Amino acid sequence: MATSLVWHCHGFDGFSIHTLYAALALRDRVFVVEQDSVYGDIDGSDLACLHLRGLDQDGQLAAYARLIAPGDKYQDASAIGRVVIEPALRGSGVGKALLAEAVRQCRTHWPDSPIMLSAQADKLGFYQDFGFKVVSEPYDDGGILHVTMRRD
Repeated sequence: MATSLVWHCHGFDGFSIHTLYAALALRDRVFVVEQDSVYGDIDGSDLACLHLRGLDQDGQLAAYARLIAPGDKYQDASAIGRVVIEPALRGSGVGKALLAEAVRQCRTHWPDSPIMLSAQADKLGFYQDFGFKVVSEPYDDGGILHVTMRRD
């Protein structure tokens, strides 16, 4: 499944109303409803960042992440955030394909910048497999334990 995704990376203006709705609906379904985390998902960052969308063979959203330029969240590093896949696709390799593409896009857009992210503590191994290292103590974010990670 993961190898058949078609990737789109664009600014906020690259969304149609339908593709924006699909991205926000997936984020809401997983981060707010499934994980029972009440937080401000619509935080203003969407307007300034890049949006990475992986579409399946039917053109449906399978994977999503947002990419943030250096200086917007972390002073000296770009950032990957809102990493999410369609729940039915868990275990299919889509998550690995998404993170690999997110890292590739960050390297393309900001080649001299380290990459940082805020990882849910129970997913550390996943991010460590991509070269990310923990650089903070654990902290609560929306009721879920997180750590900040960095890849130089």
